[in-house]
Amino acid sequence: MLKQKILDRNIRFGVIGLGYVGLPLAVEFAKAGMKVTGFEVDPRKVESLSMGESYIGDVPSTEVAPLVKRGLFSATTDFDELAQMDVVSICVPTPLSKTRDPDMSYVVQATEDVRRRLRKGQLIILESTTYPGTTDELMKVELEKTGLKCGTDFFLAFSPERVDPSNPQYGVKNTPKLVGGVDEVSGDLAHVFYSQAIDRVMRLSSAAAAEMSKLLENTFRSVNIGLVNEMALMCDRLGLDVWEVIDGAATKPFGFMKFVPGPGVGGHCIPLDPFYLSWKLKTLNYRARFIELAGEINSEMPHYVVRLVSEALNKDRKSVNGSRVLILGVAYKNDVADMRESPALDILAVLEKEGAEVAYHDAYVPEFRHGDKAYKQVDLTVEELRKADCVVVACKHKGVDWGFVAQHAKLIVDSRNAYPRNGKSPGPARIVKL
Repeated sequence: MLKQKILDRNIRFGVIGLGYVGLPLAVEFAKAGMKVTGFEVDPRKVESLSMGESYIGDVPSTEVAPLVKRGLFSATTDFDELAQMDVVSICVPTPLSKTRDPDMSYVVQATEDVRRRLRKGQLIILESTTYPGTTDELMKVELEKTGLKCGTDFFLAFSPERVDPSNPQYGVKNTPKLVGGVDEVSGDLAHVFYSQAIDRVMRLSSAAAAEMSKLLENTFRSVNIGLVNEMALMCDRLGLDVWEVIDGAATKPFGFMKFVPGPGVGGHCIPLDPFYLSWKLKTLNYRARFIELAGEINSEMPHYVVRLVSEALNKDRKSVNGSRVLILGVAYKNDVADMRESPALDILAVLEKEGAEVAYHDAYVPEFRHGDKAYKQVDLTVEELRKADCVVVACKHKGVDWGFVAQHAKLIVDSRNAYPRNGKSPGPARIVKL
């Protein structure tokens, strides 16, 4: 019986997708003593992991290598091995299309990969963030085309990922896990399974409830970030320091949660997940107004940063066209290499469109491609800082010496509060804050 096999930790666990979500999950369960196989379409990733080398910052190679050596973790491109797994977790991307509709192609492909090898007694779990109803309406229907019945022959659940890259306090093991089954038996098995490696697992009544809970988490953040970004725009009009206003409000010990403005939102979750909910509700003839407004405000923030650059250069009798702008940080958040949906890329694109010569420095991202163009970072030297007509702080990595930047730059547009809000520069540079 599957439940007893899980309790005995005598199962094989397969993880489809070995990225920021799948690899940490696979490693955590291998550390708990289960045999884990990772399934990946990229042979370079499989080769790297097979040698015990990790390509994910939050998963050190020193953790992967011993697990590979002990035979607890392996990676493969051979999806036929899915038939040997007792539990399979799907951790694939769920991006948006250009029209902001859900792109379910990765989930559909992974479901098809599982369907072709599905056998009796398997537990299938979707971890990819998606709209409410995906597990029931898409996965269950597809998997039952095999003739096997969900809840009797195989089991199906949803458990949303809660990965926060570079968070030193919370990882897979100590971040509470939500699970919801398509049926009671599936929910029970998923709860028992995750409890083998994760400290706290909360059982919800259904897969759809778990899907909705995940979207609420990120919609909450998106709406509040949108609110505080709009507050920054309002403070600009009123001649107030938004950072002072926020610090003042944050002294209240109840009824207020501190959010801070920035150049926009990035990563896979906050810019995308709320629109999965918005799209689903449109099919039910309901408009998610908060989601759409927050998305509109957040997506405009890179343009606001460029406007600050333009106004600041004008005071130096310069235009954006022909000026050299140095962007500090192109990752979407501090101290990670992840560039997904990074607002810095929008800032870069708008500046170049307006005729600026743009360079960047980011120790986490030494080079990248955006569109048809390749970029390579410049070293953060006295020469580069002095060459720049304006320096834009788009990401506040800890490794940057901000005093050094202010000592040698002429003009800094600070969109991340890298410098004190009192306006006193630690060097001769003129600082313009968001």
